[in-house]
Amino acid sequence: MDTSILISLAIPVFFLMIGIELIYGYAVGNNNYRLNDSIAAISLGLISRLPPMLNLGVQGIVWSSIATNYNLALLPTDSWITWVVAFVLYDVCYYWMHRLSHEIKVLWATHVVHHQGEEFNLSTALRQSSSGWLWKWIFYTPMFFIGVPGEVFFTVAAANLLYQFWVHTEHIRKLGVLEYVLVTPSNHRVHHAQNAEYIDANYGGVFILWDRIFGSFIEEKDELKPIYGTVKPLRSWNPIWSNLEIYHQMFRDSFHTKGIRNKIRVWFSGTGWRPDDVLEKFPHISNDLNNFEKYDPACDAIKKTYSLIQFVINSIISVVLIFTVSNQSYLVTFGIAVMLVFSTSLVNLILENKQWAINLEIVRALFVMTVYLLFAHKTSILTVEWFFYQAVFSFIYLAIFLPINKKSTYSSAE
Repeated sequence: MDTSILISLAIPVFFLMIGIELIYGYAVGNNNYRLNDSIAAISLGLISRLPPMLNLGVQGIVWSSIATNYNLALLPTDSWITWVVAFVLYDVCYYWMHRLSHEIKVLWATHVVHHQGEEFNLSTALRQSSSGWLWKWIFYTPMFFIGVPGEVFFTVAAANLLYQFWVHTEHIRKLGVLEYVLVTPSNHRVHHAQNAEYIDANYGGVFILWDRIFGSFIEEKDELKPIYGTVKPLRSWNPIWSNLEIYHQMFRDSFHTKGIRNKIRVWFSGTGWRPDDVLEKFPHISNDLNNFEKYDPACDAIKKTYSLIQFVINSIISVVLIFTVSNQSYLVTFGIAVMLVFSTSLVNLILENKQWAINLEIVRALFVMTVYLLFAHKTSILTVEWFFYQAVFSFIYLAIFLPINKKSTYSSAE
C-alpha cells in the first residue's frame, strides 16, 4: 500500500476535522473560514491526487531500480529499529526538500501552491501542488540506497504527512516543552507567514529539531500576528493558475531576459531574484503589509450556493474515482480527471464573478450530459453516473435560476 492510498483513506477524517474546527470557530466567536478560500484550498488538494492516479512521473521506476540493484541493505527488514530510523530519516529528508523548495525558484514553483492561501486553518493543509511528482521524490532516494524497505518507507511517509495536517490551525496556542521538539501549530504559523520577521523559517515536518540545529527556527511572537499568504499575491481562486503561476513567470523571464547566464539562472536562483531587464518590463508587485487586504471578491448568494453544491459533487466524484481507479481503464480515468480539473476550475472562477465561467459551465454541463447519454451504456462505473448527476444539476441551476437572478445585487463574500 503506497503513500497516496494511505492519504486517500484519511480524506473522510480530514473533512470531519475541518467541520469540527469550523463549528468550534463559530462557537468561540473566532471563525477564520471563508467559503471561497476553503473551496479553493480543498479543490487544490483534490486535484493534487490526480497525478498519482495517472502514474505521472518516474519515481516508482527509479526507487524500484535502486532498491533492487543498489540497495546497501544496512537496515534489517524485520526490526523495529528500521522503522525508527526510517521515520527520523524521512523527516530529515523532508526538512531539506522543504527548505530548498523555499530557496530555489524551480522548486518553489512546485511548493508555492501550499502558501498562497491567506487564511490559516485545517483546509489550508489540503492546499497541495499538482506538480510535486516532478522532483520531490529525488530527496528521498537515499533511503532506498541504505535499504529502507518499500512498505516501511510508504508507511512513515504517510505518517509524516498525516501529522502535518493538524498543525494548520490558529485555535491551538503554544504547547510548552513540545515547542522545542515537535512542529506545532505555533511554529507552523510562522512558516506560513509573509511578515518580514517570520519569512522562510520552520521547515520541519514532524520534528522542529532540524530547524533549531540548522539555524532556520523562528519563534512566534505574541505581539506580532502572522499575516498569511505569499509576498507576491496570487489574487485568484483558479487552481490551474495557482499551479502554473511561478512556472509562467520563469518561462516569461527566461524568454525576455538577455544573456544565457540569466536565462539559466532564472530557474535556479533564489526565489526573490529576477533579472533587472525583465523586472523593469514586468514589475513585481508585493503586498503592503501595513495596509493588507485579503483577496475576497464580491459574490452573491446564488453563485455561492451553486459553487458550494457543485464543489460537493466534484468532491464526491474525486473520492469515488480514487477508490474505483483499479476498476476502469486508464483512458476513462484520464477523461474523468480532465473533466474534474475543468469543472473545479470553473466553480472557483464563478466565485470570482467571471460571467464567461458561468457560460462555459453551461456548455460543460451539456457536453457531459451528451457524453453520458451516448456512452454510459458501455460502462457501469459509478463515477460516470455521478458526472451525469453533476451535469443535470449544473444545467438546470445555471440555465434556469441564474438568468432569473442575473440582476441581483452582489454582496461581499463571506
